[in-house]
Amino acid sequence: MSEDESNLNSLALAHYIVGGVMALFSCMPLIHMTVGLFILIGEESFMFEEGEDFPSQIMGWMFFLIGLGSFLVGQASAVLLIVSGRFIKKRKKRIFSFVMACVACLGAPLGTILGVFTIIVLSRDSVKRIYGEGEVMEYETAIS
Repeated sequence: MSEDESNLNSLALAHYIVGGVMALFSCMPLIHMTVGLFILIGEESFMFEEGEDFPSQIMGWMFFLIGLGSFLVGQASAVLLIVSGRFIKKRKKRIFSFVMACVACLGAPLGTILGVFTIIVLSRDSVKRIYGEGEVMEYETAIS
């Protein structure tokens, strides 16, 4: 097994692990969603003084919707990172994995480390040839 093959297998495994960790940590916004629901359900307990009503509906919906959005974005990112790992394992869709590596760089610190190493490995000409893209690149440089 060549060094590139070994690096790609290691990257695929790392994508699975980091994707799982991201899926786990992206469940934290569920706490905000729960708080928002409690605010919406029990708004009578959030009255300050006589006649001075706390805008509990607005705060409840804000907590709930921001939590829901964060949860969905986190879960989608985790699933896409795991799919990227699967594509790396099968040596398919290098550009998809490259783009996901760029997106993973936003998730410090693990995502950044994984993203940088994935970008470095997927940018090599020898890896492009493994994916079957090396001939296309040589042809394009011969034309220009």
